[in-house]
Amino acid sequence: MADQQHTEHDALHRIRHSAAHVMAQAVLEVFPDGKVAIGPPIEDGFYYDFDLPRPLAPEDLVIIEDRMRAIIQEDHPFIYQEVDADQARQLFHDQPYKLELIDGLAAGGVDEYGEPVQGPVVISTYQHDKFRDLCRGPHVSRTGELNPAAIKLLNTAGAYWRGDERRPMLQRIYGTAWETADDLELYLERMEEARKRDHRKLGKELDLFSLEPDLLGGGLVLWHPKGGMLRHVAEAFCKEEHIKAGYDLVYSPHIGRANLWETSGHLGFYRDSMYPAMDVDGMEYYIKPMNCPFHILIYQSRRRSYRELPIRLAEWGTVYRYERPGVLHGLMRVRGFTQDDAHHICTPDQMPGEIRFVLDFCLHILRSFGFEEFKAYLATMPEKHVGEPEQWQAAQEALREVLDRAGLDYVVDEGGGAFYGPKIDLKIRDAIGREWQCSTIQFDFNLPERFEMEYVAEDGQPHRPYMVHRALLGSLERFLGVLIEHYGGAFPVWLAPVQVVLIPITDDQLAYCRDVAEQIRMAGLRVEVDDDRDRMANKIRKAQEQKVPYMLIVGKREVAAKAVAVRLRNGEDLGPRSMDEFVRLAREVVDRRSTELVL
Repeated sequence: MADQQHTEHDALHRIRHSAAHVMAQAVLEVFPDGKVAIGPPIEDGFYYDFDLPRPLAPEDLVIIEDRMRAIIQEDHPFIYQEVDADQARQLFHDQPYKLELIDGLAAGGVDEYGEPVQGPVVISTYQHDKFRDLCRGPHVSRTGELNPAAIKLLNTAGAYWRGDERRPMLQRIYGTAWETADDLELYLERMEEARKRDHRKLGKELDLFSLEPDLLGGGLVLWHPKGGMLRHVAEAFCKEEHIKAGYDLVYSPHIGRANLWETSGHLGFYRDSMYPAMDVDGMEYYIKPMNCPFHILIYQSRRRSYRELPIRLAEWGTVYRYERPGVLHGLMRVRGFTQDDAHHICTPDQMPGEIRFVLDFCLHILRSFGFEEFKAYLATMPEKHVGEPEQWQAAQEALREVLDRAGLDYVVDEGGGAFYGPKIDLKIRDAIGREWQCSTIQFDFNLPERFEMEYVAEDGQPHRPYMVHRALLGSLERFLGVLIEHYGGAFPVWLAPVQVVLIPITDDQLAYCRDVAEQIRMAGLRVEVDDDRDRMANKIRKAQEQKVPYMLIVGKREVAAKAVAVRLRNGEDLGPRSMDEFVRLAREVVDRRSTELVL
């Protein structure tokens, strides 16, 4: 059922927004010549960007926190005021970043965060003590309502003004604020766990992938053999499930002529996120940012009958989008990524059934990877849109119905859909409670019109089909980053790049280990032999650090008994097992895609 508005969330939003303003005042008191930019509340905290006379040091955060506590204890009221542009310029005459924001507001284009303004522009400010900021609120009533024991400044980072690398580099201070000190302590514990699970750290330690911005370029990923195997297993599983579910797998080129992207509208609406054109035989080509136009061309390769519908075309297509350097982040935000796109093309009557199918299939795949907690967001028709209102109504009702039927909590974002159709965004919750955007189910009333898609209906006349975009894992790179952090690199056996490592106690057991490894490999398991000249204890520790599920220890007794001593990565010792017994144990765990090491 639809999720109701969370008053707890609203309270934390006010607390964090107010804490950002208090921090900004404290920074200006420590650095009187400093210039302020923007400082919004964000998930679990807040930040503020500053132009300061020198780089911040860790000890500066301690000083700023002390001053924040004093401001809170002084119990200043937050005072709201609306002003015109001239008044605003006078109030912020010595703050160049604020003046730029005021000019944008006065021109009616964008708000203080660079977002398009809907409706009449109102310039408003909030003031507490001597600090005033351009702000729409909301805030707590007084600084004294903040709990100084529940606020902490976390770290600093560089941030380009307005996210543009051609603009000044500012210093961003991140903080967090909660209602109680206990809430803050729990959050800090989660953050420590998140640091341990950071996919960039684990990616290096487990030799999964690397990023080489100096030679390769930012936002481009090199998958190492172990990471390549992880990716292969995840992708192969998904492809097999798609085939079982009635999808047709297709492949498309990495580039297309400019007129394709003009027809699709990407050059008009999406050019800033596309890489520049290349000249080929005197014609302009673009690297693809999306797969959809190619799938439409496949559909249009011949005349289609209603008897063929629904058609489900799926592709693991690598796409390229220009992301600003400041937002690139490991596997989570890249410039080249593989998108598990699918497009459902159907008749209007088939549409509700296709939506039910898509959501059920998405949940099946995500659950197979070990995710059980989901949150959905339903975005509905905006003021500016293409397509007929009755089409939108039917699509939105189909989306609502499948969410209710699935029993998922969901939030309705009224008017938040794209201009070309409503959508469902599905988020998963990981092992430490964070939400990650994965699946998207998106109607499109735009592309069928632009490409003049048709099918011949029962009446013998051409009709326009419905089209539903669907990305299940979204970006494969990003999903694998989430998977690494969810499991802390200790993947379920079926996903582990190396499932078994054989550890001989001495070199005398090497030949036996290699024979056993071949048997295990023939049983369909991924196995290595540790033939380093090192102590057995060090080999076991190395295998545990690499999070290999099964360690098979082999000494003289195991060779004589034609057995192995089985040790799990969690330290549990299962003792000696025959080869047949171990293979049966491991295959059962793998075949059931269990998250346990032993069933």
